[in-house]
Amino acid sequence: MTQSDTVLDRFLRYVKIDTQSDPESISFPSTEKQKNLGRLLVEELQTLGLKDAAMDENGYVYATIPANTDKKVPVICFCSHMDTSPDCSGKDVKPLVHYGYQGQDLKLPDDPTQVIRLAEYPQLKGQIGNDIVTASGTTLLGADNKAGLAEIMTAAAYLMNHQEIKHGVVKILFTPDEEIGRGVDKVDLKRLGADFAYTVDGEERATLEDETFSADAVTLQIHGVSAHPGFAKGKLESALKIAGEILASLPKDRLSPESTAGKEGFIHPVSISGSVELTTIQFIIRDFQDEKLVEHENTLRKIIDDVLINYPNAHCDFQVKEQYRNMKSILDQYPQLVDNALDAIKRAGMKPVRNSIRGGTDGSRLSFMGLPCPNIFAGEHAFHSKHEWVSVQDMEKAVEMIVNLAVIWEERS
Repeated sequence: MTQSDTVLDRFLRYVKIDTQSDPESISFPSTEKQKNLGRLLVEELQTLGLKDAAMDENGYVYATIPANTDKKVPVICFCSHMDTSPDCSGKDVKPLVHYGYQGQDLKLPDDPTQVIRLAEYPQLKGQIGNDIVTASGTTLLGADNKAGLAEIMTAAAYLMNHQEIKHGVVKILFTPDEEIGRGVDKVDLKRLGADFAYTVDGEERATLEDETFSADAVTLQIHGVSAHPGFAKGKLESALKIAGEILASLPKDRLSPESTAGKEGFIHPVSISGSVELTTIQFIIRDFQDEKLVEHENTLRKIIDDVLINYPNAHCDFQVKEQYRNMKSILDQYPQLVDNALDAIKRAGMKPVRNSIRGGTDGSRLSFMGLPCPNIFAGEHAFHSKHEWVSVQDMEKAVEMIVNLAVIWEERS
């Protein structure tokens, strides 16, 4: 490893390390293998001269780029997550670089049925002549969020090697378990010591996202009435069948992920398990407005009540757990956060695009924990799938943007 590593060099190195998180695990981090990447990142940060770089017992990596200005500058942090999604295998990733992309469909060699088609991914139209990195067809790539890791690391190397570029204290935070919603559960914000932060975990080049879904989880436990099937007439009330009727009664042309876009929210069943006597359905409820979460939950309650009319001896337990809230209400209090990021994108020769995230990031929760944190692009596409891809040139632009941000905060202090 050398300090002259490009963002591509770093990215190819990181994606080969399996860091899948596990939602069924009760340990923290959920998988020890995430620390394998954490240890490598610490080693590389220390080699760059970030002397305080360290990983704690929970798998968080902290580091500091020292200030080189006499100005009093707010401490900013760049954050990315080390884990990859449990939705698709992340073991033995074989990254492929398709140099000089010319608009062709990309057939992935280890599974020829896996084809990244231009017709399905129109963002590829803006990548003609660029270099596209994919996996080989049997795994995800891990650009979500190892592209962000590589970009932050490369920007850190640039700042450390160019002391003529003035900036304040810049903090680095790499987190585990973001993909399973635990990314900041055990983060030590006092140790981090940042005033503001940016997650580098966005998709399209030049995008900045300062708004996310608000999110609740609903656990529905259906208590049926069991009886011997040979003598069940008039007695049996199957929790499994009740669950089936509830799921079949969910709206099909609205309030579902497959029928919504933009600012529309949804009710989404994500798992079901159980037996005749007890069946559990897990739902996620999403919307950009907190009050609409309650509306969606009441819609689900009404569906359940209508189904239970025909099952007088069965009953349901309905539990709501808050997951995260729309970070916009916090970020609007600190307009310089977004303004500086938009200017950093412009200085990198791009036209900024402001988006809302139909999902959440570590930044959602960090914002409500006292660390306001919008999301900026890393260049990842088709994440959580075997079709995941990223452009080398987009990653290079993200590095430029991160460096610009450090400069702009110093200039405006």
